[in-house]
Amino acid sequence: MFEKEIIIDGRNHLLGRLASIVAKELLNGQRVVVVRCEQILRSGSLFRNKLKRQEQMHHRCNTNPRRTATHWKSPSRILWKVIRGMTPHKTSRGAAAMSRLKVFEGIPFPYDQKKRMVIPQALKVLRMKSHRNFCSMGDLAAGLGWTKQDIVSKLEDKRKEKSAAFHEQKEKKVKARAAALEDKSVAKFNEELKKYGF
Repeated sequence: MFEKEIIIDGRNHLLGRLASIVAKELLNGQRVVVVRCEQILRSGSLFRNKLKRQEQMHHRCNTNPRRTATHWKSPSRILWKVIRGMTPHKTSRGAAAMSRLKVFEGIPFPYDQKKRMVIPQALKVLRMKSHRNFCSMGDLAAGLGWTKQDIVSKLEDKRKEKSAAFHEQKEKKVKARAAALEDKSVAKFNEELKKYGF
């Protein structure tokens, strides 16, 4: 699976399973980018996960809260911290592995034009029974103080419109090319071009 950079679409993946696979790839020297972190799923209902997360976020140092762990509110940073927990991040090997990771809400510019992949072993539809409760990281984070959910969804709608228009244009070009190849009037020119290696 070693490539220059792997871009994973986080939509409909389960948090822990995705994080463990990403952590292993990072430690093997692979660069990984995870987009659409707000659509990663967690097993258990939203209410139950909210209670768990509130308890986690309550942990602080009584004398100086800046001294202890930082509890990030955005889904991308929550995923980042879960992955960090699965790497030996205090060693140079672990720190180097974490430097190979990028996480984003939505799909920002360079990655919206690149091929994105899914990880079947981490997909909710293949790993959870259909009647089980689950919630999205975006809804969970928004309920606990993340304020950028509306902005991300607006930008995602814009991106989808743009990509739909691009796809439509691409389809037209493919059809036009197929029609041109079938046209008998250009067959003579095509044969001549074939002689010269075109």
